[in-house]
Amino acid sequence: MNEFLSAHIGTVGAFVGILLGTSIVAYIMDGVSKRFIEKATKLIKGDPIHYHFLRHFLSGLIYVIGISWAISAVPSLKAIATSILGAAGILAIAIGLASQNALSNIVSGIFIVIFKPFSINDRLRIRDNTLSGVVEDITLRHTVIRDFENRRIIIPNSVINQEIIINADFGDDKICKWFEIAVDTQTNIDLAKDILCEEALKHPLRVDNRKPEDIEKGKPEITVKVLRVDEYGIRLRAWIWAKDSTDAFTISCDMYESVKKRFDVAGISVPQVPKLKVPGTEEL
Repeated sequence: MNEFLSAHIGTVGAFVGILLGTSIVAYIMDGVSKRFIEKATKLIKGDPIHYHFLRHFLSGLIYVIGISWAISAVPSLKAIATSILGAAGILAIAIGLASQNALSNIVSGIFIVIFKPFSINDRLRIRDNTLSGVVEDITLRHTVIRDFENRRIIIPNSVINQEIIINADFGDDKICKWFEIAVDTQTNIDLAKDILCEEALKHPLRVDNRKPEDIEKGKPEITVKVLRVDEYGIRLRAWIWAKDSTDAFTISCDMYESVKKRFDVAGISVPQVPKLKVPGTEEL
C-alpha cells in the first residue's frame, strides 16, 4: 500500500492540484469579469447582455480545459475513461442526447445575445402573462428572471427562445398607461372626465408624448374617453404616458387614490356590483 502511494503520490497530487487550480482560476475570473461588466456598463451605458454571456462562456471553458488537463495528467484514468467511452454504446447515446440538449440551450443563448429580443434588466411577460419579471442573468444554459416577489424563475434558453415575449423595455422604454375606472350611471360624465384629466396632469411622473405639431394643433396631453355604459356603470379610460413601466405603475396607484378622493368630494360614486339573489336564501 505504501509502495502504491509512493509510486502514485505525484500523479494524484497533480490531479487534485489541477482541479483545485481550475476552481480558483474560474472563481477569480468570474469575480474579475463581474466587476468589469459593472464598470463597463456604467461607463459606456451599454447593454450588459454580451458581457454576461461571455462571462459564463469563459467560466465554462476554464472548467472544460481544467478537467481535460486533470484527466490527461493521470495515464490510468485516461485509459479507463477512453475504454469506457469506447465500449459503452448506450452511454455514448445518452451522452449524445444530453449534449444535444445542452448544445440547443447554448445555441439559443447565442441567438438571444445576437438578436437581443430582451436584455439584462428588461421587464418581460411570457406564458400568456402567467410569468413576469426582470431579466437578471443569461447563462450558457438558461435565463434567470426575478419576479416581483423576488423569486428567481429559471428558464432554459431553448424554451424562452421559442416563447412569445412581451418586453416592456424593448426599443422605447416609454409606456402608455391605460387608467380605467367606472362611475355610477347617474354621474355627470364631463365632471368625471375633468377630474381624471386634472389628476393626471398634476402627477409629476407623467410624460408629454405629443409631437410639436400636435401641440400647435392644440391636441390635449391627456385624453379621456367613455369606453362603455352598461348595468355596471360608466367606464372611463385615460391615456397617460410614463417614462417606463415602473413610473407607469406608480402613476396608476397614485391616480386611483387621488381620483377616489376627488370623487368623494364631488359626490361621484363608483357603481355597486349587482348581487345575485338565489331563491330560498332571502331570509339568510
